[in-house]
Amino acid sequence: MNLTRRSLLATATGATLLGGLAACGGESESSAGAGGGGGGESKDLRLWLMQDSVPDETQAWLKSTFEEQNAGATLTIEVQQWDGIVSKLQTSLASRDESPDVIEFGNTQVALFSSVGALLDISDQEEELGGSDLIQSFIDAGSWEGKLYATPLYAGARVYYYRQDLLQAAGIAVPTSLDELVAAAKALNTANPEGVPDFSGIYMPGADPHTNEGWLFTHGGQYAEQDGDTWKGMLSSPESQAALAQVQDVMLTATKYALDSNENAQVAYQLFNDGKVGMYSALNVAAAKIDQAMWDAGKVGVMALPGLTPGSIGNTFSGGSSIGISANNHNLELSQALLKLVYSDEFMTDMAKVGGWIPGRTSFSSALEGPTGSIAQEIIENSVLTPNSPQWGVLDGNNVPRDFWVRIAKGEDVKAVAADVDTTIADALNKS
Repeated sequence: MNLTRRSLLATATGATLLGGLAACGGESESSAGAGGGGGGESKDLRLWLMQDSVPDETQAWLKSTFEEQNAGATLTIEVQQWDGIVSKLQTSLASRDESPDVIEFGNTQVALFSSVGALLDISDQEEELGGSDLIQSFIDAGSWEGKLYATPLYAGARVYYYRQDLLQAAGIAVPTSLDELVAAAKALNTANPEGVPDFSGIYMPGADPHTNEGWLFTHGGQYAEQDGDTWKGMLSSPESQAALAQVQDVMLTATKYALDSNENAQVAYQLFNDGKVGMYSALNVAAAKIDQAMWDAGKVGVMALPGLTPGSIGNTFSGGSSIGISANNHNLELSQALLKLVYSDEFMTDMAKVGGWIPGRTSFSSALEGPTGSIAQEIIENSVLTPNSPQWGVLDGNNVPRDFWVRIAKGEDVKAVAADVDTTIADALNKS
């Protein structure tokens, strides 16, 4: 696949986002002044949010409050599905008529659109939206060539849920380091205290790259790093190799589910509820999917991914959503007002208390409730991003990371797989 900037942005109909933006660039710049892009007289704003991101009651509050604060304005909130959203955005953001005004993105998708001028530079709003209180890794993801195009809406902390009753029955201590986690997973896998068929000490499929990335990042590894204008694949580095060897060891010796499908990985809580796995990694909001009777009986514990040294916290993938303003927005002033309202105390509190997410303004994490609330913020503060490149969004969309981890799960030689994928990643990221 030729991952050029133009092919990267092509839609199914053959039109390109890059070409569409170039065609309207002159109009945008003259109408929006120093802010660059968008603007207009319409008072009817459209906000795109993703499925299961913002609670319904929070959406209702946002709509009513925005319309109360901006006489004559209306806000239409349109909830989008994650599946196929990139191609839908490619088409919509390029059109003055079809573009929403304010948009939620997956944080790894932002570079794809900010790099071609599809989003408004909101650098001058950063301080009033939260400044240093905003999740820094998301600010990094939302920036392109020194300018800010998207700010953190929320993050999900990746935690480990474990059956503390099974660990106790097997005489296994709760692990405090990555090495201890490996040992505990193997020991629990062998012990199977309740004699459950198809039991695994840990759930660790190749089809769950974000869980596996936590081990990669904790060892100091990464998919790729940039030196000047050149990207280099880093899976062959000593740090990455140590992580890959450890992950493969777990996959081959402590789980029966290393080759589970992506679909099954999304509902791994069912295996946990059925007593078929002793430990599994998921977002903090997954706590609600674990049987309440198990919580009530004190059978479930929660921990952060441990670090390399006992008592330390590892570095998980920094997943979540960002929010920005379309360069083809229909009213710049109202779009900025809406973005400001999203970062209000009320909205940020709701994202934590009702939604269960780590809000974009981290100081509101104190509103988090439930068993993961006490560790979620620290996990996010130690989180790490995948390469911040528009081409990474394409690689991810083509399942290059997932396919890589599946090869590890199949038992392929980690050095050979890493060298192969390093070449694929470098070739893609170095396309202009």
